[in-house]
Amino acid sequence: MSASTSSSNNAAGPSSTITLSHPAVDAELEKLLSREASAFQREVEVERILKAFKLNPYDILDLDETATQEDIKKKYRQLSLFIHPDKTPHPRAPDAFDILKKAESELSEKAKRDELDALIAQARTLLVREMGWSGINPKAIKDLESSDEVTALGGVKVWRERVRAKTKELLIDEELRRRKALQLALANEGLEARKKDEEVASRKRKADEDKAWEANREQRVDSWRSFANTSKKKKKNKSAGLLG
Repeated sequence: MSASTSSSNNAAGPSSTITLSHPAVDAELEKLLSREASAFQREVEVERILKAFKLNPYDILDLDETATQEDIKKKYRQLSLFIHPDKTPHPRAPDAFDILKKAESELSEKAKRDELDALIAQARTLLVREMGWSGINPKAIKDLESSDEVTALGGVKVWRERVRAKTKELLIDEELRRRKALQLALANEGLEARKKDEEVASRKRKADEDKAWEANREQRVDSWRSFANTSKKKKKNKSAGLLG
């Protein structure tokens, strides 16, 4: 009986040891999983920034135009630390970091932010007009987002996505106009540059011609003298022949 009990206990012993969890192992495993999850989240955030619409810094920082300057600085600090190349294995983490830094810089510059905010306001106005919401003031953002119309549309999230998409259209149009204007300016500058180059080349040719003319003056004078002397001799010989 005793042997049987002992045998039973021995058989159960190893099995129970395997199933029991060790606190130190659990802590290390949780730490490892947490590290892996954090690394994965960092890479996901890098990808989000890389895919964000580059002409809209709000998209890059994942904020909207209602964010205060302190909100912008706080979000930038959080993201810059989170995706810092020293902490993120993603090969394009440095690119994402530079994009993030540029976005924060643009939103910190009042003139640029005011220009962007005005364009977003224009996007809201166009959307309200397109939706036929005549009784809504697009400038009153809080009233607009709490309106029955926005609720019927699908809520604030859906509305903000619509505004962001319309803003993207306007920003692309504006960027295309800017590039065309730049191309035209460069073309005009190129035309002016060619004109100046032609004028310089023309002046250089004239100077070279004048220099060559001066350099050959003595030769021309000598040639003329030789011709004149020859003509005189011929006349004298002809006169002598007539007299003889």
